[in-house]
Amino acid sequence: MDIKNKVFIVTGGASGLGAGTARMLVREGARVVLADVQDEAGQKLAQELGQTYVHCDVTQEADAQNAVDTATGLGKLFGLINCAGIAPAARIVGRNGPHALDLFQKVVMVNLVGTFNMSRLASQAMSLNDPEPTMERGVLINTASVAAYDGQIGQAAYAASKSGVVGMTLPVARDLAKLGIRCVTIAPGIFSTPMMQNMPQDVQDSLAASIPFPSRLGLPEDYAKLVQSIITNEMINGETIRLDGAIRMAPK
Repeated sequence: MDIKNKVFIVTGGASGLGAGTARMLVREGARVVLADVQDEAGQKLAQELGQTYVHCDVTQEADAQNAVDTATGLGKLFGLINCAGIAPAARIVGRNGPHALDLFQKVVMVNLVGTFNMSRLASQAMSLNDPEPTMERGVLINTASVAAYDGQIGQAAYAASKSGVVGMTLPVARDLAKLGIRCVTIAPGIFSTPMMQNMPQDVQDSLAASIPFPSRLGLPEDYAKLVQSIITNEMINGETIRLDGAIRMAPK
């Protein structure tokens, strides 16, 4: 699938992996809807890129539908890149007692249910597209994490939510195969995102040194390169791709 002149939605598009992806898509000639809850940052980036920002809580059906409707108002929606997510840390039993149930539910709602919510609505819109010469009508690219496989201490909620994203990749791809819509998941390792950049430099350096090669934090541009490859190669489907420099996470 060519990127040029296509419409894409990027959730979590105001910063981090989402912003890096949006920049790549715009460079390649796409029209992009940035969907996020960070209104100031989202509007600023949209203005910089000459694109569209919508406030979107991915767990809310009305917000998700509004993002899809905004995208289809710009043209035919051919891609959804789900980068929205949260990553709080808490042990199942900690100093203050058991893991808060509402925190676990919130992480699963944003990371897993939000991904599914956006995917189902975007897929419906894509199903109405005329197929490309490759017989494609669209592509869903979701974001998991290496925590889906190597969850660390304090990551029970996060790992569970990201494992769910991995687990639904193949069945969603199979559900949508007859419509010519692909579903692929990326599982990033340790990336330089706003959350990571708030950590002390010595912590960032230590984490970077733990990555076999390249021994540096991943960049949004690295993620965006893989997104570009997935979009343009129709044989990539139903798979989760680790993007992690060969790291395998220790317990802590």
